[in-house]
Amino acid sequence: MTVVHHPEDARILHRQIRALVDAGHEVTYAAPYTARGVVPRSWVNSVDLPRAAERKRISAVLAARKLFKRMRSKVDLVLIHDPELLFAVWGVRKRPPVVWDVHEDTPATLSLKHWLPSFLRPPVRFFARLLEGTAERHLHLLLAETAYAGRFKHAHLIVPNETWVPDTVTAPGGDRVVYLGWLSWARGVREAVEVARILQPYKVSVELIGYADPQSRPMLNEAVAEGVLEWRDFMPNDEALKRLDGALAGLSLLHDEPNYRHSMPTKIVEYMAHGIPVITTPSPRAVELVERYDSGVVVPWQDPKAVAQAVLTLRDDVRERQGQGARGYAAARANHHWPNSAKRFVAQLEAWAGVKK
Repeated sequence: MTVVHHPEDARILHRQIRALVDAGHEVTYAAPYTARGVVPRSWVNSVDLPRAAERKRISAVLAARKLFKRMRSKVDLVLIHDPELLFAVWGVRKRPPVVWDVHEDTPATLSLKHWLPSFLRPPVRFFARLLEGTAERHLHLLLAETAYAGRFKHAHLIVPNETWVPDTVTAPGGDRVVYLGWLSWARGVREAVEVARILQPYKVSVELIGYADPQSRPMLNEAVAEGVLEWRDFMPNDEALKRLDGALAGLSLLHDEPNYRHSMPTKIVEYMAHGIPVITTPSPRAVELVERYDSGVVVPWQDPKAVAQAVLTLRDDVRERQGQGARGYAAARANHHWPNSAKRFVAQLEAWAGVKK
């Protein structure tokens, strides 16, 4: 169940649910299909839920709780993906095993919630910590990052945000830069637009793929109307990844926010998996990955000129561009290929559900 994430979320649908279906399990996926304008996939049983967004969350949680009560005797296990859904499952008697997949550092994300008044953030952060502790005592937990382990008393299975790495990839080209992922101020959308403006005279195009928050949409629509860049809005992950093939480089322009300091941007692994160089701001996990494998370039925070210069340097140095792409691909294939983690993920859920193989 999710009421926050897009029904086509890469981690939920294209990795975890796909892995369970491939292992022979029947999956019911409850998500905000109608609210997001999504047609459910034919290979899962779908249930429509309202969407929780900004301050409008109560009705979605209540709908999820009603569904949970109705389905509890029909399923072997429930996997939830939002902290809001903790309220949908607590206090319900005779429930099946419940697993919370911890996608992010919930308290740290509060600095990014523009709709939450600043004076409320400290008490809400404190409450979020209490919520996590209670969840650990009463539910099973999966963690998306090793860095999240420090927030909990006990060890929990890490299910990292890896990706499907294709058997072969196209060598990086020289005239198109891509960005894949959520578009927002804190994720560098303003810098991406400025990079596109700088690169326009050099005949290097910039393509943004991903859902944009309401604050970013006017600026993106204006840039598209001016012919500065191409914005494809949200695309299902399996389709979006195809757009990475043959690009000059992939951008990851996160700002220095608490929630990003200890998280691995999935897009970096996806760029490497498709054999293209990475251009990233210096968030610690991103720097660690790019420098370890020599698979990209690190640029300063919020510096579009430096990003554009990195692009042009890669454009003019074919050998280095192809070398970074090849080294990144080899590292992704060896260390970040989703099927390697999928087996552990499925086995753990089977154990919690009491499935006998």
